[in-house]
Order: sequence, then structure tokens, then C-alpha cells
Amino acid sequence: MSQASANVEPIAIASRDRPPAGLVGPWAWVRANLLGSWWSTAVTLVLGYVIVRVVVGLVAWGVVHAVWSVPYGANGVPDTTVCQNAHGYGACWAVWADKYRLILFGRYPYQQQWRPAIVVGLFIALFVISGMRRFWRRELVLVWIGTLAAVGVLMWGGVFGLLPVTEDQWGGLPITLILATFGAAFAFPLALLVALGRRSTRLPAVRLLCVLYVELIRGVPLISLLFMASVMFPLFMPAGVNVDKLLRAQVAIILFAGAYLAEVVRGGLQALPRGQAEAADALGLGYWRKTGLIILPQALRLVIPPLVNTFIGFFKDTSLVLIIGLFDLLTMGKVALSDPPWQSFSTEVYIGLAVIYIAFCFAMSKYSRGLERDLNRSRGQ
Repeated sequence: MSQASANVEPIAIASRDRPPAGLVGPWAWVRANLLGSWWSTAVTLVLGYVIVRVVVGLVAWGVVHAVWSVPYGANGVPDTTVCQNAHGYGACWAVWADKYRLILFGRYPYQQQWRPAIVVGLFIALFVISGMRRFWRRELVLVWIGTLAAVGVLMWGGVFGLLPVTEDQWGGLPITLILATFGAAFAFPLALLVALGRRSTRLPAVRLLCVLYVELIRGVPLISLLFMASVMFPLFMPAGVNVDKLLRAQVAIILFAGAYLAEVVRGGLQALPRGQAEAADALGLGYWRKTGLIILPQALRLVIPPLVNTFIGFFKDTSLVLIIGLFDLLTMGKVALSDPPWQSFSTEVYIGLAVIYIAFCFAMSKYSRGLERDLNRSRGQ
């Protein structure tokens, strides 16, 4: 065989092994999934038309005809005439340009709002670091303690030359992140203990207490717990001890989240084959080593989706603290709309708030899918 034929033959074989162009690629996917039959083609065309119309309308309303700024009078009052003229066919994003500090940071002193801005950045950095598996070491606990201590110093002040700021002036996104982060940080260990206690066979009294706790907390709405924490919690404190509203709300959220998370963890424990525990017993491992090294890691891996779903629900439920006088992110949006010049532009405010909530919730959902995929890959699935 000549050298030329030796060079040509592999190329010919590769071309024969390659699938026809009509069976692979984007166009093949479109024909198979969107244009596979007459009714599929009709549904695709109708939905495509609706989607195009909606997208074009949103772009025209939110970008092309939108108002991004308004002039201010000599008294500092915004002149919303331009927004009023554009009302109905153009968005007025100028409300965010005027009220973003109030919405994000509440009534925190204006000149000190760099402090809650740093707090938001610290929380986001803490979430990112905690999500990286290479940082899952004992030192991560110290990172959490140090970050939360820095959050307290920045928000309260009174040390290192920082102006003292009471909780009554807190609000906006920092309140939402504080309640959600501390709630998850304390509710998850509580949930683990309650889930293990509810499955205990050697301690019937502990099991009964765990069952009563879960059923009682799950049987009432979060608003009821917030009311009870606001009204009844101070009654159990010694005379002269006043507990601020933020701590009361935090305790209620921790108890509420702990009950729901305990049931999710218990579902993972029940789904785990009994042979895992029997194998650990055969190796001579004690209860806590068996639970911490073998049972819990596998059980939590099974319930990652419902765990993250529960965390997302708690993150959004922080808006209920309005009922006891705390001003979270959603509540501060409502407060911003109480200003007469901006009362007609609630749509723009709520869209902006929705974007913030979606960003945090989507990040949690995206991370959970990636974590679940990585853990399943490590198991060879």
C-alpha cells in the first residue's frame, strides 16, 4: 500500500463512521423536539409568537421607553412629571435611583450606610466560601464565627470608633440576610438532633419530646410563632431584662426552621438502607462515630433538593417579620412607595425586589444542583 493511500484511508473510515448531518446538531434537535409532528409544530409556533410578543413588549417598556432619572426641585423633591407622562408604556426606574438606599439599608444613618453595604458583601463572601468543597474543614467554623462577629461590630457599632446604631434603625437587605443566615446556621444543627432524637429507640422520653416539638411547630403558621416570640418571650426573662425584637424574631425563625428541616433529615435517615448501620456496628463503631461518619453524610446526600428547597422558603419567609415591626427588604420597598411622588410606580419597585430575591434563590438552587451532581459522580452514578 502506498504512503498516499495509507494517509487517505483513515480519513475515509472516519467520514464513514460520522453520523449524517441531519441527525445531529441544533437543527436536528429542533426537528426532533419542536417540529416532530403537526400538533407539536403548531404549539411551537403559537408559543414562539407569544414569547416574542412578550419579550418585545418588555424590552420596549423596560428599556426603550423607560425613564432612568428625573429632575429635582429646589426643595429636593423629585419632579415625576416625566414618569407620569411615560406611565403605561415606559417604566420609571428613577424610583430606584432615588430610593435604593432606603430599600436596601432601611433607616440606617445615611452617612453610615457603608457599614451595612460591607455586611452584605461579607455575607455573600461567606456563602461563596462555604459553598466551595475545598474549604470544608474545621477552620470554616472559625471563618463563620469571625464573619458573624464582624457583622455584629459593623451593624451595632460602639467600638473601634464606629457610631452606635440600635436595631430599630436597621432594615432592608441586611435584616433579611441576618435572619436567614443565623436561622439556617442554628436551625440545621437543631434539626439534626431532633431528627436523631425522633428515631431514638433507647430514649423514649427524648423521642416523645422531639415528636411534640415537631408536631407543635408544624401545626402553627410562622406568623403565630413571631407573635408569641414578641409577646410571650419577654415574660420568661428575668425582671429588667429587655430582649430586642430582632432576637425574638430570630428565635422564632430558628424554632420554625428546625422543625421543618428535622423532618427532611428524618426522611433521609429512613431512606438509608439498614445495612449501613449494621456494617458500622460490625466494625465496632460507637453511636456518635457511626452517625457522624457513615449515617448522616449519606442521609444528607439523599435529601439535598428538599433541604435547599426548605432553605429557599425560609429566606423568603423573612418578610413576615413585618408583623412584629421589623423592616426587611420587602417591607422597605413598601415604605419607599409611601412617598407621594412615587406611589404610582409600585410595579418597578416590586420588579426590582423580585430580581434580588430571584438572584439569591437561583444561586442556592444552582449550587444545590451542582453539589448533587458532584456527589453522585463521586459515587459513580
